[in-house]
Amino acid sequence: MGEKDILRELLTIDDELNRRRKHDALGRYNKDKVHLKQMQFHKCPKRNRWVFGGNRSGKTECGAAEAVWMLRGIHPYRRIKGDVCGWAVSLSYEVQREVAQSKIMRYLRPDWIEDVVMLTGKKSSAEHGIIDYILVRNVSGGVSKLCFKSCEQGREKFQGASLDFVWFDEEPPYDIYEECRMRVLDRKGDIWGTMTPLKGLTWVYDKIYLNSGGDEEVWHISMEWADNPYLDESEVAALTAAMPEDSLESRRYGRFNCAEGIVYGEFDQCRHVIEPFDVPREWQDRISIDPGLNNPLACLFFAVDWDGNVYVVGEWYERGKDVDFHAERIKSLAAALDWHCDSKGRLQGVADSAANQRTLASSKSVTQLFYERDILLDTNVDKDVFGGIARVKSYFKSDRLYIFSTCRNLIRELKSYWWGKGDVPIKKDDHALDALRYYIMSRPNVPARGGEELSEVLKLKRKLIRRNNNRKS
Repeated sequence: MGEKDILRELLTIDDELNRRRKHDALGRYNKDKVHLKQMQFHKCPKRNRWVFGGNRSGKTECGAAEAVWMLRGIHPYRRIKGDVCGWAVSLSYEVQREVAQSKIMRYLRPDWIEDVVMLTGKKSSAEHGIIDYILVRNVSGGVSKLCFKSCEQGREKFQGASLDFVWFDEEPPYDIYEECRMRVLDRKGDIWGTMTPLKGLTWVYDKIYLNSGGDEEVWHISMEWADNPYLDESEVAALTAAMPEDSLESRRYGRFNCAEGIVYGEFDQCRHVIEPFDVPREWQDRISIDPGLNNPLACLFFAVDWDGNVYVVGEWYERGKDVDFHAERIKSLAAALDWHCDSKGRLQGVADSAANQRTLASSKSVTQLFYERDILLDTNVDKDVFGGIARVKSYFKSDRLYIFSTCRNLIRELKSYWWGKGDVPIKKDDHALDALRYYIMSRPNVPARGGEELSEVLKLKRKLIRRNNNRKS
């Protein structure tokens, strides 16, 4: 072969590679610019993952890319054995065609497609019709199958199948969600959802966002416009200025919303919830108790590092028990945390001044009863609700308050604490929040970070937090 022939052959190969790159959207996904929250979603090992995102935040893109990775057997963070079978579930066939189907077809290279079966329209221009299912060549040599489903079909049409995954594009009815959970049960398959929370506090808010059932496999992340590196900043600013405040909560930030709004909007679970680590004894501070007998008693353990950052490192939360029971459990948790005591072996903390009132079952106050059980509580706390909320918000806003992931009730309450009428918080499920507020009000106001130079300890702390969050993702 002559030199010209070799050059011609190389040019032909180069043209073919360029053609493939042009049509390989999946190969370019998160390559030019990295969408960090999309990658957190893909890396998360949980089996029931949800993205709550604003419009154009990138939520649907990661849902579709996840599906194609699974179908092809090339998921970079999950082991896929052989060909798989999955569903993409949309609210209607029209929405399927315009959103989920369009995204899937964009990420599927033509040479990966074994066959396309249509419900309506022509196979030769499948993107313009409504697809029933697609057969995709898997790298293992088999053929994977993706069926498109519409919630309009009703729950009965979701019965019978055994699946490796289900992707919900937007929020499905609860009965269809439950039916799809049964479809992935025997194969230990995955469920993921990508949605903008426009319907208010629905079952998704309770079952997924708050995880009221305590399902260890449930995980979620929120995405907003600023998280999408492909959106122009001027475009974001223009859209923000043109949109009403109540619409911004869901359509930009991907947040659940009710009429009066969330109290602790500054709390970001991805940023402020961290995995537990061994807390230096020098950081250990006090506990804080919101007493309750019929209502839950909430007790939180607090640590403060040398830079003034606060950590909630332990939680006791239980209802319907007496002081003996609570004291025993609190001291057991203290022992497990190797918590410091005073020279007389007593735990020290703060508590609601209501603890000074006598109980119906005793002539002594709750404070006295805890004192007799070696838990010394200072009830001289500032109970100003609005001042306390403002100070807690300032700690979150300045990233000076972190919560161990084991404090599940505090995390749940932070996510479900809403303003009521007259700018007063709704008095419901706020026992751990009260304990948090009492402690934070005993602390100084948050010092401004400004242009401060980070200490070596703070630099190390932030490094540990990033590492923990990466492991969690």
